[in-house]
Parts: sequence; structure tokens; C-alpha cells
Amino acid sequence: MKIKDLEYKLIKHIENFLLELGKGFMFVGSQQRVTLGNVHYYVDMVFYNKILKAYVLIDLKMGNLKPENFGQMNMYLNYYEEEVNDEGDNKPIGIILCAEKDNVVVEYSMGGLNNNLFASKYTYYISKQEELIAQVEQVIKENEKETNDENK
Repeated sequence: MKIKDLEYKLIKHIENFLLELGKGFMFVGSQQRVTLGNVHYYVDMVFYNKILKAYVLIDLKMGNLKPENFGQMNMYLNYYEEEVNDEGDNKPIGIILCAEKDNVVVEYSMGGLNNNLFASKYTYYISKQEELIAQVEQVIKENEKETNDENK
């Protein structure tokens, strides 16, 4: 199964989940292009929260969370703050969803970053973290089952 296939399934599932349970979320799009230095990068999913007046950027990672994932998200957040935000918008929020993470890697990778990566003060506007994780895990399990069935 390709990352794009999994991403599509996650987008559909998470989009419905967040739109139903999250307060003030609006789906902006998937694979939103960010061009810097003639190189194209793509944010997996972008939402806007009208209560927070902030973009919420979600990046999907299939494997372990790596330090460079934070740098990439930080770049997206800086771009959105400078190039996409309208007057009156708050700083964008970045969420990285991954299969596995090491808390020590997270702690050291986020040290010194001023952007809203995994901003806990906003979680009461976002669907419960446990529910979001359960939804992602469910889609991944369904995807793995389909992949195994296809390979038989």
C-alpha cells in the first residue's frame, strides 16, 4: 500500500471525524503546496479553526517520528504565518501524526521551537487526543488488512 492510498483513507476518515467532533473546524484541503526556493513541499492536511482564528496543519508520518519531521513542520508553520495568514489570524498550529514516537526525541527536537507544535493549550478545541489516535489506528489497521488481502 502506498503512502498516498493510506493518506487518502486517513484524510476521508479524519476529515469526517474532525468536522463532526471538533469545534469550528473547516477543511481547507489536502496536499497544500508550499513553494520555497523553487522547491515544492506539500502539507498533508490543512484545516482552519474559526474559533482559534488559526490554520491547523497536519503532517502524516508512516514510521517513527524523526527530528527532521519537526523541522519540516516548523517550516510549514513559518510559511503559513508569513504568506497565508490574514490580518487577525493567530499563529498556525502544527500536528504531526505518526505510527511511533520516542518521547526523548520529541523533547529534544521541539526544544527552542516557538511555533505551536502539539500545542496543548489548544486541545480543548480539538477532538480528544485519544479519540483521534484511535481513529488513525483504526484506519491503519484497515489499510494493513486490505494490503494483506491484496497480497494473497
